[in-house]
Amino acid sequence: MPFLLMLVAALSAFSLPLAAADATLPGDSVYQVQARMTDQAGQSRPWQELRGRPMVVSMFYANCHVMCPLIIASGKALQGQLSPREYASLDLAMISIDPARDTPPVLMEIADMHRLDLERWHLLSPEQDEVRTLAAVLGIRYRAQPEGSFNHTSALILLDSDGRILARSEVTGLQPDQGFVAAVREHLASAR
Repeated sequence: MPFLLMLVAALSAFSLPLAAADATLPGDSVYQVQARMTDQAGQSRPWQELRGRPMVVSMFYANCHVMCPLIIASGKALQGQLSPREYASLDLAMISIDPARDTPPVLMEIADMHRLDLERWHLLSPEQDEVRTLAAVLGIRYRAQPEGSFNHTSALILLDSDGRILARSEVTGLQPDQGFVAAVREHLASAR
């Protein structure tokens, strides 16, 4: 019995730093959601691991041939409006709403097709049962269609380094939403 008490005490002591780290996460952080993601390289990691840098995030699916390429183009257009210093300070994440089909090789194909800078871009597939929760915290609505496509909100969402939503744009295309660009720049300037 003393061994069991010592084991419980030791395990509790090791869990304190983790609990303290979670306690510093703001209540309105999207990183409050417990989810695992697999990226285009096949690396699995917790969603919370993206915490620490400003990020623009959206949701998509690789088999989309209309809106999702425009969402990616919007992210690239945003990057094109940034100075080299701003560019280096901002990550972009595309989260799949179709993880059953959006495997790492498929995500890598999308990255190659769109010539994405994988130092800045993360293409991520969550577990199927986590998609709806992630979509909800990001304010993305989607619905699967019988033929395998999805109707979904097309948005870019600016997160601060702790995962709080700071700005949102539903303007997609080659010309970036200047209000959103201004919000990104303002945040990056204040985060230095």
